[in-house]
Amino acid sequence: MKNGISLIFIAAWALVGSGPVLAQSSTSTTPKKTRTVCEDVVVQDQPDDKHQIAGMAIGGVAGGLLGHQVGGGKGKTIATVAGAAGGAYAGKKIQENQQSKNTHVERRCHEVSD
Repeated sequence: MKNGISLIFIAAWALVGSGPVLAQSSTSTTPKKTRTVCEDVVVQDQPDDKHQIAGMAIGGVAGGLLGHQVGGGKGKTIATVAGAAGGAYAGKKIQENQQSKNTHVERRCHEVSD
């Protein structure tokens, strides 16, 4: 029995005597290098009048006035309506074209890891 207790005592001392087991991390603590990359980007401005209502109104009035100068009687009425419709369409397209030219350049930067 003495031998049995001695073996238990030795085994317990071996476990305690070895000290705590610490895990080791395999990840590197070296910080990654980053750099800033910048580029100029052309950005289209948002128009105040997205639906080109001003262009349609001005074009419609101008087209209606020009159409009214043509023909007589019912032909004058048809020419006025057709001129107003054509002028509204042309005014919308002209304003749309002008708005598409409204751009500015922005400098945009972001971080990149090497």
